[in-house]
Amino acid sequence: MSNSDAENGTGADKNVRQFTVGEDDDGIRLDRWFKRNLPQIGFATVSRWARTGQIRVDGKRAKPEDRLSEGQMLRVPPGGEQKERGPRQRRELTEEEIQEARDMVIRETKTAIVFNKPPGLATQGGSKTHKHIDGLLDAFVPAEGEYNAGVRPRLVHRLDKDTSGVLLVARTPGAAASYSKRFSGRSARKVYWALVVGIPEVSQGTIDAPLAKQPGSGGEKMHVDEEEGQPAKTRYRVVERAGNRTAWVELEPLTGRTHQLRVHMAAIGNPIVGDGKYGGQDAFLTGAISRKMHLHARRLIISEPGRGTTGDKSDKGKETGGGRLDVVADLPEHFAASMEALGFDENASNADPNLDLAPEKTKAEKKQVARQYAKKYRKERRGERKTRTAGTRGNTGGDPKGKKRKPLKRSGKPNGKPAGKRK
Repeated sequence: MSNSDAENGTGADKNVRQFTVGEDDDGIRLDRWFKRNLPQIGFATVSRWARTGQIRVDGKRAKPEDRLSEGQMLRVPPGGEQKERGPRQRRELTEEEIQEARDMVIRETKTAIVFNKPPGLATQGGSKTHKHIDGLLDAFVPAEGEYNAGVRPRLVHRLDKDTSGVLLVARTPGAAASYSKRFSGRSARKVYWALVVGIPEVSQGTIDAPLAKQPGSGGEKMHVDEEEGQPAKTRYRVVERAGNRTAWVELEPLTGRTHQLRVHMAAIGNPIVGDGKYGGQDAFLTGAISRKMHLHARRLIISEPGRGTTGDKSDKGKETGGGRLDVVADLPEHFAASMEALGFDENASNADPNLDLAPEKTKAEKKQVARQYAKKYRKERRGERKTRTAGTRGNTGGDPKGKKRKPLKRSGKPNGKPAGKRK
């Protein structure tokens, strides 16, 4: 987003503001643009400005729900700020916190920062959680004069507090929207490593068990619920085994439910080592095996946002997105020590996702398929009616007044197959 006050005009027009829609805001609604770039201006003000024609996009009137395109010129009248809604004050990070945040970074691109989250550190804060990844993101806010100055990185997905591994954070709101679509659309592929108690009866397969919040747990615990649960699928594969004591498994979530991997492995009788919440005392092994959770987000494969420019003059016109981001995170110390104690070799797995296994369609994709089918069905029926109408024109025994016969009305719903031609 670039800003330039209008230089010409008289009176109030001298304070009119003009903004050029940037690549991060391409496709966003007008009202969302204000919430993202001018949060001090409320929705009621935006609606009033749009209704009275004070907001212009490329010189034309615009509605709050209109979509913007990169490069368009947005004219905003002066004033409208709600002083009581000033920017939220953030806690100043210490030098130690800034260094801690930077030490977790394993990959940086124009659109993302990828962390190797340690176990025990929450992704986001809560009533009793004061230290978390989200609170450390101020360490990555670009300084004044840098590209995207003042824009705070945003979380795109989450890992449980005791789960370690790959965690992706978007640099800008636009990048966050793009990455979020990839996660919700199942095009992002994640592979976890886990140590589980016992050996799964089947060495590899897919666990299909709907999940719901467990009653009486205050929403803090999930359980398998065939009646009311949300669809949940997990692919798993046993990589190696240590007798009948424990197994090292790859886990690939095909849906994104809360605690999905932990609940699914416990459901088949093989809780994750260290997961007392779902495995109870049976989830802990004796000897040199740590009591910490042994669940690690090993690898993430995701496509970066589409082509665009970095915003730097030196990179003008350069394609900065659209490539594939493939990141692997090293094991935390306790997990690596357990692997060594059990005689497992990390080189036995590349954490490759099952690319042949098509992800389940999202609701939007299912609706699109339904619309395409309905369109095809209506086209077939139009062709059928035209054929019947043409046949009645040559019938000498038709209506003596020469009126066209109306096509027959049929009740009921289609049975799933387009109707063929009448014989």
